[in-house]
Amino acid sequence: MTLRVPKAELTAELSENMIKQLGAVPEPVEVLWNHPELAEANQEFSAKVGAWDAADAGLKTFAHMAVAAQVGCSWCLDINYFHALNQDLDLAKASQVPRWRESEVFTPLERDALEYAEAMTNTPPTVTDELSKRLLDRLGPAALVELTVFIGVANMAARCNTAHGVTSQGFSDACEIPPAARPAKSGVVSTA
Repeated sequence: MTLRVPKAELTAELSENMIKQLGAVPEPVEVLWNHPELAEANQEFSAKVGAWDAADAGLKTFAHMAVAAQVGCSWCLDINYFHALNQDLDLAKASQVPRWRESEVFTPLERDALEYAEAMTNTPPTVTDELSKRLLDRLGPAALVELTVFIGVANMAARCNTAHGVTSQGFSDACEIPPAARPAKSGVVSTA
């Protein structure tokens, strides 16, 4: 796939900061920079979302990866493997997110969070009262609200990147663990 929207030139300072942080300028930022005001607002919002701490950061990373696997956003999977490395998450476990239903490495809470991420991503959403209650009982209201909004933001990012034709940039190469392929029959319902 090729980019459907051309990259815009970022300011030298922004490019340098991104290269210092990530080793490269993320293509989604370059694409969004076609509308600098929107791109800056997106960066500010993303920074605020990243600072939320009511829900476990690793759980949110895995949930974002589940959204990315379901939507087909290779860029989101790529960057989240990189985040998993930098958050000291279990990389073997992170590699299994696309096939979490078949994998035995996840805790019951992680499995519920992954199921919740997929259920929110389904069109229409398929979140059940039972799943919400299990998460509410384990996480509490603040963390469940945060996880829910985080998954919503992950959906926005994954869907925008996919629509723009943004694909993996190789951030996950540093992890040295290849991501597992999503099984052909995942049990995920989608009416899209």
